[in-house]
Amino acid sequence: MAKAHPVDNTNREDAAMSGATTVLVTGAGGFLGGAIVERLLAAGLRVVACSHGQQHWPAHPALSVRPIALEHMTEPSEWQPLLAEIDAVVNCAGILRENRSGEFEQIHHRAPLALARACIEATVAPFVQISALGHPADGEFIASKLRFDETLAALPLACWILRPSVVISLRGSYGGTSALRAAAALPGLLLVPGDGNQRLQPLLLEDLAECVCQAVERPSGHDRPLPIAGEAVVTVRELLQLMRGWLRISRARFELRLPVALVSGLAGISDRLRLHPIGRTTWRMLQRGNVAETAAAGAVKQTLGVTLRSVPEVFRTSTSFVQDRWHARLKNLAPLAWLSLVLIWLLSGLTGLLAGPDQYQPVLSEIGLPEFAHASAAKATGALNLVLGLALALRWRPRLVLWLMLICVLAYTGVLGIGLPKLWLELLGGLIKNAAVLVVILFSLATCNER
Repeated sequence: MAKAHPVDNTNREDAAMSGATTVLVTGAGGFLGGAIVERLLAAGLRVVACSHGQQHWPAHPALSVRPIALEHMTEPSEWQPLLAEIDAVVNCAGILRENRSGEFEQIHHRAPLALARACIEATVAPFVQISALGHPADGEFIASKLRFDETLAALPLACWILRPSVVISLRGSYGGTSALRAAAALPGLLLVPGDGNQRLQPLLLEDLAECVCQAVERPSGHDRPLPIAGEAVVTVRELLQLMRGWLRISRARFELRLPVALVSGLAGISDRLRLHPIGRTTWRMLQRGNVAETAAAGAVKQTLGVTLRSVPEVFRTSTSFVQDRWHARLKNLAPLAWLSLVLIWLLSGLTGLLAGPDQYQPVLSEIGLPEFAHASAAKATGALNLVLGLALALRWRPRLVLWLMLICVLAYTGVLGIGLPKLWLELLGGLIKNAAVLVVILFSLATCNER
């Protein structure tokens, strides 16, 4: 079993000497985690930021970064080295979809439970759990988080269980909120699921970060889960219109309502192909309505001293910038770029495998390839293209696959362009079109990782 990355205690010793609270944050590299780390640092706290894999962070004297793999951190002993000189823990680690069966249970339940038990042994408190507002029937994403909430509440550990609604920020987006921005940016069209009257109670990311900061400063914890939702309830249609206005995109001339059955089917395909952040769990949450009790905002004010703002009012009184509009519009193109590359590689792979000698021999002979190698070369390149197309379709290590595609296009273009210069002037521009394919690959690489 993998061990936790060893801790550099230099900053921890400085923290102890200065008396500053030191907070361990899991999931620090995510959309929520990054804002929470930022707010804790702004409050003068020291932070140990734990995230999956190697990530680049800005240099900060009070920030220490530790790469971890949560799926392997399922025993208290794995966490104990990280808790040296830690005063509080914030767990905001989470995944929207599983890469393999059982990951929700490992990352949302077993790993944070091991961390909580390690906190009991090390007398670290409070433990601030960032859960989610929803119902177990919505999907395993929610169910696994709620299972841990229940287990955590029963432990002899001072804790805060915060259940945020849909989290939105004007400074950026991720997952479902990126999808909402993209839908709001469609030219001339307002695309809504069903009747568009699904209810949401969106929360500002910065307000959630403030709630976490206040919870960390209250080590006694809270005796029950605390829903965190903004002041105003809106429908999906209203939220899309608000986003459209904020993006400064002209009012939609047409409204297209997608039938519920179609949205459900597309959500299932999205889960299987990872083509879109809106999957079955998100769709069920929307249908059920992602709202808290009417008095939720007042309870947060009374308990944590944080006034949760109205997201509609913030949209109406804030401005967007060109980067926001670029992101919203390009987000719609990313799945189309992915699909086009999948189709190009699958079809070219099949073409290569099924091609006859009369199709490939003239070209291969002209570039100087010996005749005995013609069939092998045609089949090999066809098989390679087919494998890469399937790998991209299945989202298997997409960055690696895209880089391999880029190398293949450069290699094909170089060999054919030098060996057969006349192909550059071919009537239908078969070779010159590789320039456009290269751009699509580079675009897909640039948008492959949103975090």
